[in-house]
Amino acid sequence: MNKPSSVRLGIVGAGGMGSVHARSVRDGKIPQLELTAIADTHPQRLEAFKGLATFTSADALIASGKVDAVLIATPHYSHTTIGIAALNAGLHVLVEKPISVHKEDCEKLIAAHRPDSGQIFAAMFNQRTDPRYRKVKQMLTDGTLGKLQRLNWIITDWFRCESYYRSGGWRATWAGEGGGVLLNQCPHQLDLWQWLFGMPQRVTAHCQLGRFHEIEVEDSVTALLDYENGVQGVFVTTTGEAPGTNRLEIVGENGKIIVEEEHCIRFIRNEVSSATFSRASAEGFAKPPVWNIEIPVEGRGPQHDGILANFTQAILGQEELIAPASEGIRSVELGNAMLLSSIRDQPVTVPLDAQAYAAELKKRSSRPPFERSPRDRTVKFWTLREASNASLVYPPLCNSPNSP
Repeated sequence: MNKPSSVRLGIVGAGGMGSVHARSVRDGKIPQLELTAIADTHPQRLEAFKGLATFTSADALIASGKVDAVLIATPHYSHTTIGIAALNAGLHVLVEKPISVHKEDCEKLIAAHRPDSGQIFAAMFNQRTDPRYRKVKQMLTDGTLGKLQRLNWIITDWFRCESYYRSGGWRATWAGEGGGVLLNQCPHQLDLWQWLFGMPQRVTAHCQLGRFHEIEVEDSVTALLDYENGVQGVFVTTTGEAPGTNRLEIVGENGKIIVEEEHCIRFIRNEVSSATFSRASAEGFAKPPVWNIEIPVEGRGPQHDGILANFTQAILGQEELIAPASEGIRSVELGNAMLLSSIRDQPVTVPLDAQAYAAELKKRSSRPPFERSPRDRTVKFWTLREASNASLVYPPLCNSPNSP
C-alpha cells in the first residue's frame, strides 16, 4: 500500500463508543485523521453527522470509496463479520474490544488480515497507554522484580445497575453479547494480563450467572490461572459490588508491586531477594528488610485518543502499533477459558479448544430470547454449571439483597 499524507476514517456504529470516537476525530484531536463517513442501522443516529457520508449498512460504507480505514464499534458478534468484510476490501481496520466473541471467530478475523500489503489492523486496547501499566511492563521486562511468584487482580469496580442491562436487548445475553463481565467490561484487564504476564497453561474458574442482576450471563467471576513455571494468578471480577476495588498485585523474589492508586505505583522492595534471604538466614521467622517506594505516575495517558493517533501514524508508516489486533485473540481466549472451565466444573488447558467453546456458546445462544421478570422479582442465583444441568433455561437472582 502507498502511504497517504492523511487518513480518511469511517466509523461503523454511531452509538456508544462510536459516537465518542467520532467526537474526538471531528474535534481535531487526532492529527492527520479525518472522519468522512459513518454507518449505523438506526437512521436516527445518523442525523447528528450532517456533512458526512452516511450509510445504513457497514457494507455500503466499506464499498463507498470514501474511506481508507474503518473503526468498528458495533455489538460484539458483528466485529468478526464487518472486520472480515473491511479487511477483504483492502481497508485498514481498528476494532473495538473484544475483537470477537470467541476464539474461533478471532481466528477467522485475523486470517483475513494481509500484513504483507501494509494493511494495518489494530484493537482498541486503550489501557496499554496508561503510564502505570507501561511502567509495570518495563519493570517486568527488565527483571526488577526477579523471578515472579504470584499474581492477583481484583477488578470489582465495574458496578452496573439494572437499568444499564435493560438499555439494550443485546446486552448481557448469549446471543447478543456472547457473555457478561468477561466480554464487556474486562477485555481490557484480560488484555493487560496477557500483555504483562503471558498466557497461562491452565485455567480454573467459577462464573456465576445473574448473581446480582436479572441477566442470563456471568456477572461474577473468580479464576485461578496456572503457569508452566509454577506461578499462580487469581483474577476476580464482578459488576455487582459497590464500593468496588481495582488492585493489581505482582509478587516476585525482589518484592511486590501494587497498582491501585491513580497517582503512583507502590513498590515494596526487598533489600535482599526472598530466595537468597531464606537460604542465608539462621532465624526461622526472620523476613528480609524492605524499602517502601512510591513511583509517581502522572495522568492516565492518552487512552482512546492515543490508540486512534497510533493507528493513524501506523497507517502513515510513522509508528509501530501499540495494540495489534492479532494479540486480541489472547484476551478473548482467557475469557472463553474461564467460562468453559465453569461450564465443565474442571480446569481447562490453554491453548483452548476453540471449536469446543464455540459449540457450548452456540447451545446457549440458540435458546429462546431471555425474558426479564418484573423489576421487584428476586430469586436464587445459579452457577454456570448448575444452569447447564438444570431444567430451567435461565438462572434466577438472589433470594434477597442480603443473601450470601
